[in-house]
Amino acid sequence: MSTAVFAPSAAVRETWFMTQRQFMAFLRQPAYLIITLIQPVIWLFLFGALFRRVVEIPGFGAGSYLDYLVPGVIVMSAVSSNMWAGMGTLEEIERGTLNRFLITPVHRSAIMNANVLMQTLTTAFQSVVIVLLGWLGGAHYPGGAAGLLVLVVASSVLGAVFGAFSNAIGMLVRERESIIGINTFMLLPLTFLSSAFMTTGLMPHWMQVVARFNPVNWALEAGRAAMSEHADWWSVLSHGGWLVLLAAGAIWLSMRTFRSYQKSV
Repeated sequence: MSTAVFAPSAAVRETWFMTQRQFMAFLRQPAYLIITLIQPVIWLFLFGALFRRVVEIPGFGAGSYLDYLVPGVIVMSAVSSNMWAGMGTLEEIERGTLNRFLITPVHRSAIMNANVLMQTLTTAFQSVVIVLLGWLGGAHYPGGAAGLLVLVVASSVLGAVFGAFSNAIGMLVRERESIIGINTFMLLPLTFLSSAFMTTGLMPHWMQVVARFNPVNWALEAGRAAMSEHADWWSVLSHGGWLVLLAAGAIWLSMRTFRSYQKSV
């Protein structure tokens, strides 16, 4: 028992081991990765072509809509893909896999956090692919490698927020229909109440107020601030700090719901 409590390194090793387990399962279905990238590609080039003249609106503040759109697509992809993490948790409950892990000496935090870490790594990979696709399409990144790194990290942390939250929902409701309904309800409002596709300066006032408290917009503000020619590192640190705090809270909530589930079996 003392090892479980006082050896955080053991918990880290076990979390990585459990993450590798999920990664191996992921490699057995590579079509899933391709499918998750198809929709962002559609958003990137379809929306980029459809709304390319939006930048001509006075006050928009971007030279190319594709430049503006790339962070929006990355963040929206992070939200939409991680919202379904709870479905994987629910599947493991139904198959009895999760219950079998409960009788092993593995740290309980490793069981839940491995799923979040796997989703975070997948989000980072997807973000890099979208950045490359945007560059091939003609997007420019004045902030260079440092700005792109901040964008990828911000989207990954946002993915951890929604991945952990989705796990908590899966533990609580234990119904696929409920998870689908919650995700469908949340995705578009969270996206359009942010600067993913339109600068906040051109939004109605009430939408600007909501966007200030929208974690999706925090990730966008941090990423765009770092990617600009003259990076605003204060904006990066402030918005990024709120994201990290929210991720910690979501992971804590996920662990609390997992303990509740553990007591029920």
